[in-house]
Amino acid sequence: MRSKPSKKLLIVAGAVTGTAFLAKRHASSCGGFDFERMVARMPENAPPKWMFRNINTIRENTERILQLLEAEHTPGGVEPSLDPDRAVE
Repeated sequence: MRSKPSKKLLIVAGAVTGTAFLAKRHASSCGGFDFERMVARMPENAPPKWMFRNINTIRENTERILQLLEAEHTPGGVEPSLDPDRAVE
C-alpha cells in the first residue's frame, strides 16, 4: 500500500525532469531564449515588463551601494564611478 504514492511521486519526478531536459535542449538548439528581447516587445503596462525594470533598478542600486561601501573601506577613499545618468549635481 505504501509503495503506490512513492511510485507515483517517482513517475511524476521523472516526467518533470525529462520535460525540463527536453525544453533545455530545444532552447539551446534554437539559439537560446532571449528574455530581454521578449520583454522589449511587451506593451509598457505589462506586469512582466515592470518586474524586469524593477529587478534591473535594484541590481543597479546594489552595485552603486557596493561601490560606495568599497570606497569607504579603501585607504585614500577612491571615488566610485557613478552612472552619469544618475549623477547628483
